[in-house]
Amino acid sequence: MSSSLPQTYLIILGSILFILAIVVGRQVLNVRRSEINLVKLEKSGAIDSSNSEKLYELGSAQLNKRLYPQATNTLKKALKQIKDEPDEAKAIIANALGFSLAAQDNFKEAVKHYQDAIKVKSDYPVAMNNLAYAKQKLLLESEAYKIYQDVLKIDPGNKTARKQVAKIDKMNANKSKNIIYKKGF
Repeated sequence: MSSSLPQTYLIILGSILFILAIVVGRQVLNVRRSEINLVKLEKSGAIDSSNSEKLYELGSAQLNKRLYPQATNTLKKALKQIKDEPDEAKAIIANALGFSLAAQDNFKEAVKHYQDAIKVKSDYPVAMNNLAYAKQKLLLESEAYKIYQDVLKIDPGNKTARKQVAKIDKMNANKSKNIIYKKGF
């Protein structure tokens, strides 16, 4: 009995280390893959391209590496270069640009690009969720709430919108309780 305890401990420890090695290895491979992709795009001259698709790919790679100022410049250039692409492409690029700006805490500018994306593609729940989030950051809770509700009309199963509606409802309920408590009712 006493000799099986150290063996069990070693088996469990070995298993945990093996699983940890797999997780870390996958993460290293993903990071390496995204770095290689970014380098390939930069070397191919994508930044100097007049092709909005190449510029979007480069901007997305920069977003993945959290190079937000560079991604912002690249995505702005991609928006200017859009010519014969479908409206959906413009919406996707505008949303990505809004995301890049929001990541830099430039929510006012991000709102403009999210709104542009929604103008082009009115049933774009990702852009709508992003717009609502930016409005929340600008302390425009009622506008954000309405947008989240609109998302739920388009996509009733949208987890982000559901979660945020519930969160705002809970905050409003707490505010109501605090007001009643302060008034002494």
